[in-house]
Amino acid sequence: MSLLKRLKKNRKIGLKSLAILLDPDKTTPEDARKLAIQAREYHVDYLFVGGSLITNDQFSGLIAQLKKDCDIPVIIFPGSNLQICPEADGILLLSLISGRNPEYLIGQHVIAAPVLRQTDLAILPTGYILIDCGRPTTVSYISNTTPIPYDKPSIAACTALAGQMLGLKLIYLDGGSGALKPVSAEMISQVKATTKVPLIVGGGINSPEKARTALEAGADIIVVGNALEENPGLLSEIATCVSEANRNNTGNKQKHLQK
Repeated sequence: MSLLKRLKKNRKIGLKSLAILLDPDKTTPEDARKLAIQAREYHVDYLFVGGSLITNDQFSGLIAQLKKDCDIPVIIFPGSNLQICPEADGILLLSLISGRNPEYLIGQHVIAAPVLRQTDLAILPTGYILIDCGRPTTVSYISNTTPIPYDKPSIAACTALAGQMLGLKLIYLDGGSGALKPVSAEMISQVKATTKVPLIVGGGINSPEKARTALEAGADIIVVGNALEENPGLLSEIATCVSEANRNNTGNKQKHLQK
């Protein structure tokens, strides 16, 4: 089953997923090896690799290391058209629909398209929506765009709906690296209710409680990244939250079918 079909099927049946975001600037090959072992142990579903600004040459090597040490799909989370690696399984082709900078709506994609066509990467067209979660982020600075205000869920919902109508296959709500707080439950639930495509939520998910809140609000995939550097034990706790959410969803569906 293709990555996109898998994502759509999981959304349809209510199966929640966990992704880890690895920053090549902060992750050594040895770190990647250890993380791959942990990811296998805790049944992580996806490994995202990339960032807004990469200042070293470890990007391709990191992906190769992950592919060597586990069979979890490795998906590129690109900050620019330079972040392409044929050894990955797929790429989130991010269109920054919360901003109005044409370079990140379509410009980078035009440059990347002929290169991507020569690879076997699964192309995952994604509406990327940056949310103001308490502090300026690298992505807002690099992209020269203004995030959607934290307390404006209706704007996020309409933006996501427009992205879906334009043909984007995924929506990604992101508070950005080092967010002081996660995307609000109200915003997640409004976007989920307004759209029919898989919903990814990341940024500021640094505790089991915040992970549980995002899942209950409607996130199909939650993404953790920087928080794992500060608290390595967090992965097992959040993985447990995802497993519990899936067990609860299965139980509720069975009860519904028995009525």
